[in-house]
Amino acid sequence: MFGNFIYFIVALLIYSTYQPSEQTNFVLLDTIVFFLSLTLLFFILSKRQFARIANQADHRGHEVLDQQFSSALTRQSILAIALFALDIYGLNLSSFFTGIGLFDIIPTLEALFFMALFVGYLVIIWSNAYDAYRLIYGAQISRRAYVGSNIAFSVPILLPWLLLSGIADLILALPFDLPRQVLSSPEGEAAYFLFFLFAVAVLGPLIIQKFWRCRPLENGYYRQRIEAICQQANLKYADILYWPIFGGRMITAGVMGLVSRFRYILVTDALLRILSPEEVDAVIGHEIGHVKKRHLLFYLFFFIGYMLITYATFDLIIYLIIFSEPLYRFVFTTGISRATVTTGLSSLAIIFNFLIYFRYIFGYFMRNFERQADAFVYTLFASAAPLITTFQKIVSVSGNSADKPNWHHFSIRQRVNFLRRCEADRTWVDRHDRKVRISIAIYAMAMVLIGGIGYQLNFGQAGKQLNEKFFETAILSAIDRDEENSAGLYGMLGDLYFGRNSFDQAISAYRAALDLEPDNTIVLNNYAWLLATCADPALRNPELALTLAQKAVAIDPSAHVLDTLAESLFVNGKIDQAIETARIALDKATSNRAYYAEQLEKFQAAIESPTAD
Repeated sequence: MFGNFIYFIVALLIYSTYQPSEQTNFVLLDTIVFFLSLTLLFFILSKRQFARIANQADHRGHEVLDQQFSSALTRQSILAIALFALDIYGLNLSSFFTGIGLFDIIPTLEALFFMALFVGYLVIIWSNAYDAYRLIYGAQISRRAYVGSNIAFSVPILLPWLLLSGIADLILALPFDLPRQVLSSPEGEAAYFLFFLFAVAVLGPLIIQKFWRCRPLENGYYRQRIEAICQQANLKYADILYWPIFGGRMITAGVMGLVSRFRYILVTDALLRILSPEEVDAVIGHEIGHVKKRHLLFYLFFFIGYMLITYATFDLIIYLIIFSEPLYRFVFTTGISRATVTTGLSSLAIIFNFLIYFRYIFGYFMRNFERQADAFVYTLFASAAPLITTFQKIVSVSGNSADKPNWHHFSIRQRVNFLRRCEADRTWVDRHDRKVRISIAIYAMAMVLIGGIGYQLNFGQAGKQLNEKFFETAILSAIDRDEENSAGLYGMLGDLYFGRNSFDQAISAYRAALDLEPDNTIVLNNYAWLLATCADPALRNPELALTLAQKAVAIDPSAHVLDTLAESLFVNGKIDQAIETARIALDKATSNRAYYAEQLEKFQAAIESPTAD
């Protein structure tokens, strides 16, 4: 079930990283036909695969059927993600929603619509899988309850995003400048995200337990027993609730909530009905271990760690895409729009980054936190034997293999073997606690290092150099594709070289631009400024600078172009004309007037000097 969290987040990343294109790959009618056809094909493939497994239920071993069913669910879920990505990037579905008033004002509504589409694909899978699920596991649960439980368990992962994005949309839609300015800045956006993340982490359990339709465990033997264990462990909580997931037929429990006022202990009906009182105590002790070992807080910081890694490596991902010239050229030959190609490749990289992080890093800590919570029962009880028998009952009742692999849990057999080692030698508990502490310390140091790298990439000299190299490569690639119409690109290249003090290269780029477009005002102006003010005296050419600046002003007599002409007149010794031109530039300037005033003062001060610079 935890795999569904990953599927939902990947789908959200696919949607959120796509930039709608003005030019779609197909017209609206063709898009609708393709969409319906692909959905129907997906339904047929899913139904046939699960029907084939159901038909084998009478003459195949349970372990084989369990493996086939789990593999089919995984394959179908990945296929659903691929189909959703095809809807977004291939059919450009979201591009057809551009211009719809309500969606433009509150973009979260559009995102919610597309996430509902992805949920629809998963509902197709779960509905088709029901018959095989019932036959393999002997589950006495209706199709509606089975599908509804899968949705109820998975959808809450979207609630933080929905609230975060929806409230931001409302703030931006309000007629107040200050909130919009704060949210529009990188610092404000980051602060808003962190504040909201902690707010949701604190208040989220209150919303989720309502969404799951949990109800308080009635007063009686088991409630009193659970309360006594919590009191023994000095654990405060808001309530003990029935957890109706899959009709309450799963032997499981849970705890959620960072603070005691919004912390809930969850138990299923099957847990209380099938397990002995001592086994229920052991399960509750395990859940208390998660709280006492601060696993819930660590999960929050691990999520922030993912955001930090994404922030630090995003520019590197874009650089790798651009520098992968053969791949870049190949994709462009397909005729897909440039925006779609760039966002598609970057989205794939982000999703790959996400899968690696959660599958291997987050999964590593989840597995070891579960083992640490298993061992916590020794803090409350003399033996973990009731927890061991609980695991054995779970295997017996669920029909799952004790060796069934799991990315976020050790297998049942591995957990039982660990507890048996602890039964024989309690030092295994301390060893594992030490392993977890060392792992967290290594993770924290890695995050500090990655944070430093991210800062350098985005704000430091290394990031500036990489950005320059990135733009240089991108511009050269674009020039190579269409050199005859690249005057503006050559001009941008000249500006880039000028900014890094590569004056010879800048001059060559400006000349190439003017050869293609002699009347390009931007190039004329910037080339003139270089020749008039170049830090290398050998490359200065005041006469040519004046000629270029005069030509630029004749085309566009704006303030910054007049400023270049004034500077060119000044370096040619025409002080009076430079002063007059600087006055006109100052009169026309609507921003940065202090700079233009300083220029005028510089020229006026030069009158008293016998020579000009």
